[in-house]
Amino acid sequence: MNWSKSLLFASAATLAMTAFAQAQDMPKRIGYVTNYATHEWYQNVIKGMEARAKELGIAFEVQDANLDIAKQVAAAEDFMAKGVDVLIITPVNEEGVVPLLRQAKSNDMAVVLEGNPVKGMTTMVAICDYDTGYHAGVEAGKYAKENLNGVAKVMNVGLPLLSATVLRSQGFMDGIKTEIPEAVMVHDLDGGGNPDRALEVSSAALAKNSDINIIYGINDNSSLGGLQAWKAAGKSQDGLLTVGTGGEGLAFINAMENEPSYKIEAAMFPEKVGFTAIDAAVKVFNGEEVPEHIVSPTAPMIGEDWKKYYSVEGTTRTVNWEGINSVQAPEKCMKTSADLK
Repeated sequence: MNWSKSLLFASAATLAMTAFAQAQDMPKRIGYVTNYATHEWYQNVIKGMEARAKELGIAFEVQDANLDIAKQVAAAEDFMAKGVDVLIITPVNEEGVVPLLRQAKSNDMAVVLEGNPVKGMTTMVAICDYDTGYHAGVEAGKYAKENLNGVAKVMNVGLPLLSATVLRSQGFMDGIKTEIPEAVMVHDLDGGGNPDRALEVSSAALAKNSDINIIYGINDNSSLGGLQAWKAAGKSQDGLLTVGTGGEGLAFINAMENEPSYKIEAAMFPEKVGFTAIDAAVKVFNGEEVPEHIVSPTAPMIGEDWKKYYSVEGTTRTVNWEGINSVQAPEKCMKTSADLK
């Protein structure tokens, strides 16, 4: 992008932001109860929320449930007692948040959920998980055609416990088959979403059958655990493709820069999720009609595409908001958890 185009884009973005702010009554205070603030994904979601709230002149505060539903309930009740105008909640679990939504409604408190749906919700900001996997799968299929002799033998380092991650894996296989109909899933693993478990199950699977040439992970921990298992087995990355999901922090960037097989990342832009959640909070506060699912965009990053959206200095990742805000979200998801039932 040249300077003139960059300035035009920045001006358009500034005008759009100003128009949004002028068209709304702004809440004075927003409280966010996250489920797990020590995870890099949520740290970057929070950064997006903080950036957007600052732009709009909204006081913003975070409390961490640390994966404890009792702490989440207490934190939300504390925010309500303090009189925040809008609550944003990333549920620890669905059942535990249902009474909170009823309580908030009785207190005429606007609530936006992030990430996970809950019965009785007004709206949720989240990505389309199936779409995320699907588009990465299409790119993986194209890569395999050009670089892997048109062969696609996949080790899926998945997480069957959650419908969102099941959708990502299904989407990936459906996407890759648009390019290589004969693509097969050799291993369908439960990597637990964490690097140690992903390494363990991937190592065991490769010991039984190492005839794979694509590693797909439902998050960055999963793809990196699978790749670590491959390397620990003494195997060359020649003829291997690794595909990650999330773009949660620095780990995937380091992998794309330093690991020969790590060519594709299904980016979920956590900062944009946070940005969108604040905009949703403003709309709900104003009583606007909003869809039940407000979609936050995703996109496959190939090679050095990550540089369109982020810059890195030392251990600090900085957002290029022009790049991320240029990614368009679909109006609705190709498939949802309802399609799994």
